[in-house]
Amino acid sequence: MIFETISTSGHEEVVFCHNKDAGLKAIIAIHNTVLGPALGGTRMWNYANEAEALNDVLRLSRGMTYKAAVSGLNLGGGKAVIWGDPNKDKSEALFRAFGRFVNSLGGRYITAEDVGIDVNDMEYVFRETEYVTGVHQVHGGSGDPSPFTAYGTLQGLMAALNVKFGNEDVGKYSYAVQGVGHVGMEFVKLLRERGAKVFVTDINQEAVRRAVEEFGCEAVGLDEIYDVDVDVYSPTALGGTLNETTIDRIKAKVICGAANNQLATDQIGDELERRGVLYAPDYAVNAGGLMNVSLEIDGYNRERAMRMMRTIYYNLMRIFEISKRDGIPTYKAADRMAEERINTIGKLKLPHMGNHAPRFLGRRAN
Repeated sequence: MIFETISTSGHEEVVFCHNKDAGLKAIIAIHNTVLGPALGGTRMWNYANEAEALNDVLRLSRGMTYKAAVSGLNLGGGKAVIWGDPNKDKSEALFRAFGRFVNSLGGRYITAEDVGIDVNDMEYVFRETEYVTGVHQVHGGSGDPSPFTAYGTLQGLMAALNVKFGNEDVGKYSYAVQGVGHVGMEFVKLLRERGAKVFVTDINQEAVRRAVEEFGCEAVGLDEIYDVDVDVYSPTALGGTLNETTIDRIKAKVICGAANNQLATDQIGDELERRGVLYAPDYAVNAGGLMNVSLEIDGYNRERAMRMMRTIYYNLMRIFEISKRDGIPTYKAADRMAEERINTIGKLKLPHMGNHAPRFLGRRAN
């Protein structure tokens, strides 16, 4: 069953990591390394079972392949998940044991922080392997990638506003931001700095209170976020919030946020297109964090990172052009842009193989 799943999803390698003494249960998934080593964060989550953890890491790692490709990076896609409660199960031993597994892959997988993980956790991983990005600045790292992901999301938003409304005036429009964690809070801050009206919700009431008190947002209930009459819906928490239940309730004409895997199914993406709602493909929009940490591989420079974020605007404009040119929904246009790059560069890297060069034809999983 597992081999059949991996074969269908096109993964190159999946590693199950277990250290009983450290309490470590983790999975590392390497999806594709045609463009370069697989880079992707480590997520810590209290999964219901092993199957849920495996499905998550396979889905996320495949998404990273597309994200790196559409962003023009010389990187492949990978991801890791640690099974546990990030509020109770963290320890130095756990992260150092995980670091040893990362190191054993010899650079095929480079890790970084993701949901449930912070820069302090990465410090422990870094003690066991050099294949870590997003470490503290004292080690030459870039630290927390959240501000860059948020700034990149703003660039994607400006492209979407331009296409839908003919201008990039962020402050003219209203937003429903679902999730005010690290990235969501930074994004809200950027929106409010530009004078936008912002509605927020989150399971963490303390975060909601901060968004209201510090940034002047308006709080709504977890389920009410879909019913707010706004111009832009911005999912910035976990994925799948665009589904059969919510799509009829969302009034926004633009969907642009930092969450991964926002579309519950491809059919939802097709339906948004049919309804005239402009969907900014998630992995193109939220690539800022990946772009930022990718610079650590060659030597980090913050100014260069901020300039790099601007390319997200142009990537989105290219995706919207492909969508219009080929008459396909924007999520398919993003995939097409990524796949074309992987196939083209794959042939360049292995010219001696001719027609046998690796071809990447699979659709990313939602």
